[in-house]
Amino acid sequence: MIRHIVLFKFKPGVSWDDPRAQEAERVAAKVGSEVPELHEWSVGRNISGRPIAYDFAAIGLLGDEEALERYLVHPFHQEAIRLWREISDWVIADLEE
Repeated sequence: MIRHIVLFKFKPGVSWDDPRAQEAERVAAKVGSEVPELHEWSVGRNISGRPIAYDFAAIGLLGDEEALERYLVHPFHQEAIRLWREISDWVIADLEE
């Protein structure tokens, strides 16, 4: 199993008041129900006020590296990427479980 973790940090001038951020959040929440390779999917806004904190996280569980590759190119996931790319930078980690 692979735990896929993505942390998003808004670009300067973007906040949760921005309709683009709200749309990106809405689409990200639906990725788990739209991408069949995901066994688990969790998203949420950061609640920490620390300066090093990221603004949003997405965490998924996939069966293997092949499932991860299919997830990465899935059209719904690609739409989520497009929305987040416009408003944020992100980091990822893929962990074997």
